[in-house]
Amino acid sequence: MRFLLIEDNAKLASAVTERLTLDGHVVDHGPDIASGKDFIATTEYDLILLDIMLPDGDGRDFLEEQRRLQDETPVIVLTARSEVSDRVTVLDLGADDYLTKPFDFSELEARCRAVLRRRGGSGTNQRHIGNLTFDPQAGTLKLGDRTTTLRAKELRLLELFLGAQDQILSKAKLMDRLFSYEEEVSENAIEVYVGRLRKHLDGSPVAIVTVRGLGYRLQVE
Repeated sequence: MRFLLIEDNAKLASAVTERLTLDGHVVDHGPDIASGKDFIATTEYDLILLDIMLPDGDGRDFLEEQRRLQDETPVIVLTARSEVSDRVTVLDLGADDYLTKPFDFSELEARCRAVLRRRGGSGTNQRHIGNLTFDPQAGTLKLGDRTTTLRAKELRLLELFLGAQDQILSKAKLMDRLFSYEEEVSENAIEVYVGRLRKHLDGSPVAIVTVRGLGYRLQVE
């Protein structure tokens, strides 16, 4: 998934980015509201992690504005305020969840998964398609008696395809979802990851087909 982290504490931002990146996510970091708005203007995000007290304003105002603009991107608020009234306020403004600082990174990851599951209309992490079972939390793909542990990018690529069944995803779109602005990669990297994923899916009812000149599409028998 591609996350936007709006947080002015450089040490915390670096730690959160490193942890989520190790999980295979793409994280763009903005230290203030202005940079966050710049990112949103050019990129689509699966989840926003939002601090409240920022150098150029209040994160709650940013959240309220995004909801007023009909932006439904899930938002988890990161706040040092533990009062019930503060938590109620951010939830009423449109936040999907909140986490009180200091927090454990494993809890942050779990809350991210929970919010994304709810938005996807699922109550479980696992996806079952015929004889194929995909568990993004465990990072495994089970086909019959064969279990494969996916690499981070392969895992996120499969999530993208499963979330956009029958849609054509261009290489540029996949690049945007899999890599951050700081990563210098070519579109050939997408071909490599698609090739690896196809081998893992061989023998399953799921196939990634090439749509010449346009990109790729997930096809389920």
